[in-house]
Amino acid sequence: MLSIIYGLLAALSWGAGDFTGGLASRKVGVFRSVFYAEIIGIIFLLFATLFFTEPFPNQHVVIYSLLAGAVGTIGIMLLYYAMSVGVMSIAAPVAALLGAAIPVIFGIFTEGLPEYLTLIGFAFALFAVWMISSADADIKNIFTHLADLKLPLLAGVAFGCYFILIDYAIDGSNATIYPLILSRLGGLILITVYLLITRTSLKIDVSAFPIISINGVLDLVGNLFFILASRAGRLDVAAVLSSLFPGATVLLASIFLKEKLSRNQWIGVIAALIAIVLMTI
Repeated sequence: MLSIIYGLLAALSWGAGDFTGGLASRKVGVFRSVFYAEIIGIIFLLFATLFFTEPFPNQHVVIYSLLAGAVGTIGIMLLYYAMSVGVMSIAAPVAALLGAAIPVIFGIFTEGLPEYLTLIGFAFALFAVWMISSADADIKNIFTHLADLKLPLLAGVAFGCYFILIDYAIDGSNATIYPLILSRLGGLILITVYLLITRTSLKIDVSAFPIISINGVLDLVGNLFFILASRAGRLDVAAVLSSLFPGATVLLASIFLKEKLSRNQWIGVIAALIAIVLMTI
């Protein structure tokens, strides 16, 4: 039950983070927004270490946390770029679906099959991710936009690998704060190298910092809840529930930006609720 609760909190945090990240990206651009959000996240975590006594982790935690952060940031960059040049309604669900499916397959091989109701819940959750993300887009469009699938598929692989790597990083360890710091550092190093290679200006409007700060903290909280979820239960359950984050993004957009939920999105919300019920039985 704890794993389910933490997984849902991760989805809510990541969904809210994507919402604020979208607003920040409109102001300063995608990659600059991600860069400063990573920095703000690290500063917030370093401040948090003053209140929590946690020994510095071993080499295993350090290496895999850094790798997880770098891979996760690659996924974000690929997805945002795919959404900017391709069909957004296809890019988001494909990346989220694959990001959830990879840990499920990995979990079956490493932890065995979950109970059959949980498996049915997985199916409903994956269906929910697609419907919530795809709005009124015709699913048949996926066949007419095959060229748009390359980057979302790669982003999904990166997200799935992030789930697995961060879970492996904390396996057998009680570390929480340092894996978060190190994963942030790995992502920051990666995006810094990218910005230097592309010679992207880091100058932004100071008025954008509040929304970037909120985005950085929310994304960080989402990562924290995912770590807690994967530690409290199965990796696949944590990953699938955390991947429901598009639902939170859509709901926030409907509340604050007055964007109406489509029929497909309402179906997705209902499917997500069914998935949660099945996983808690």
